[in-house]
Amino acid sequence: MLKEFKDFIMTGNVIDFAVAVIMAGALGAVITGFVNNIAMPFVGYFAGGMDFADLHVAMDGKDYDTLAAAQEAGGAVIAYGAWINTIINLLIVGLVMFLIVKAYNKTKTPPEPEAPAGPTAEELLAEIRDSLKK
Repeated sequence: MLKEFKDFIMTGNVIDFAVAVIMAGALGAVITGFVNNIAMPFVGYFAGGMDFADLHVAMDGKDYDTLAAAQEAGGAVIAYGAWINTIINLLIVGLVMFLIVKAYNKTKTPPEPEAPAGPTAEELLAEIRDSLKK
């Protein structure tokens, strides 16, 4: 059983998958850093300096200045600003991933063009038949 486990772990697919998971985690950290530290400040700037994270509705009907104050009051709070931030993050991460994949695809060599299709069996038989008639 130990030998089977060793054979399984040492197959190329498992090692390739492990490398892919580690690289995806590292790339995820880079993209998260880009979104949080570079892209979101631009979004906040162009939104008039608004911080979406504080947008909320307190279910107790009172008006609180910040989401933290509303949550400290202990009532139910709908934090729709955090959801807006999540949607913006999704769009930015999607855009960054699209650009990365697009750049990666440009580095790949184009596939060899396919050879033109040869004559079909019917065409070959017709040609033989025609040559025998002559």
